[in-house]
Amino acid sequence: MKFLYYHQYFSTPRGAGGTRSYEMARRLIARGHQVTMVCCQAQGGVTGLHTAFVHGMRDGCVDGIRVIELELPYSNYDSLTQRSLTFLKFAARSTLLAFQQEYDLLFATSTPLTAGIPGIFSRFFKRKPFVFEVRDLWPELPKEMGVISNPLILKALDVLEWLSYHTATACIGLSPGIVKGIVRRGILPEHVAMIPNGCDLDLFKPDQGEVLRPAGVSKTDFLAVFCGAHGLANGLGAVLDAAAELKQRGRKDIRMVFIGDGRLKPGLMNRAQKQKLDNCVFIDPVPKLKLISYLRGADAGLMILADVPAFYYGTSPNKFFDYISMGLPVLNNYPGWLADMITEHGCGIAVPPENPVAFADALEKMAAEPALLRQMGQNARILAAEHFDRTILSNRFADFLEQVA
Repeated sequence: MKFLYYHQYFSTPRGAGGTRSYEMARRLIARGHQVTMVCCQAQGGVTGLHTAFVHGMRDGCVDGIRVIELELPYSNYDSLTQRSLTFLKFAARSTLLAFQQEYDLLFATSTPLTAGIPGIFSRFFKRKPFVFEVRDLWPELPKEMGVISNPLILKALDVLEWLSYHTATACIGLSPGIVKGIVRRGILPEHVAMIPNGCDLDLFKPDQGEVLRPAGVSKTDFLAVFCGAHGLANGLGAVLDAAAELKQRGRKDIRMVFIGDGRLKPGLMNRAQKQKLDNCVFIDPVPKLKLISYLRGADAGLMILADVPAFYYGTSPNKFFDYISMGLPVLNNYPGWLADMITEHGCGIAVPPENPVAFADALEKMAAEPALLRQMGQNARILAAEHFDRTILSNRFADFLEQVA
């Protein structure tokens, strides 16, 4: 079968972005299907195409995937207006491509919510099966975060969300809360599959491969790593609050490294410099293969988000699955399904949000009890293997799409 796959932020492992779509496309190809991936020039992403753009587009084959990359640069540093325009331009050009390509099923993954627009048109006018994958609940998340407050825009997004779900032949949610959110809009539960992000156990090997630590961090320092976007949703001020608490306690041996980029990164760096938080280290985004080396050199992974109730059960962050793949204990600072899982499986510590004292206490406990830390790491790897093996999840994904098609 031929699948037309839309992911605005698609990246191969050679980039710094998430690789879920790459892995899912590769699984479909391994089963004998053809996949055409449509994407844009996302910050940190590497599509694998290097030819010049012709009429705003370039087209080629990358690891068996046909990739169509649109000349639409996107960055987390863009303003909300700039990003919204990019979303709309991508949706418009993607919709045109949906009428030009031959395929048996159209698959679109959010965010942004506008990713569903090509599928809506394809379903109405070409009568093709359409599967919509929901990574975050919109407009619930931006509304709760206060990013979007205009009632007309919120209503338009609400209508688009309803249309995307109800036009789709079936939906995929990446977390329990996302699945419930889709069902809450009137979709039958049997038409919604939960397929969370997965763990690449062959790529993330705790005891094999290069070990990297940032310059200035000694082998005896306890190192906690955060990898991912540095934006409003990530709430990384909480890590600096804990760093200030640790400095006050004189714990120079507990260090935190931030790997990634985003609009708030310059402000976080300025704050760390002003407060002389030399226990914080900032590193630019790195390709996934190098990120693995940094994770291998860390003692714990930081699962940090802003204290927004919609996040509690409505997100499936890549970084969490990268941490447990590497057998890293996880320090989580917000309630929800990940915090519940961390506690249940003993693979880290969950602390209350906006509580720097509890955050610092947890880091000190991890640093002081190496035997407990090792056990947490072993439990994390077991959790990854038993519940989130990407091979199993990608096969479930392919099964689902084949059934819908």
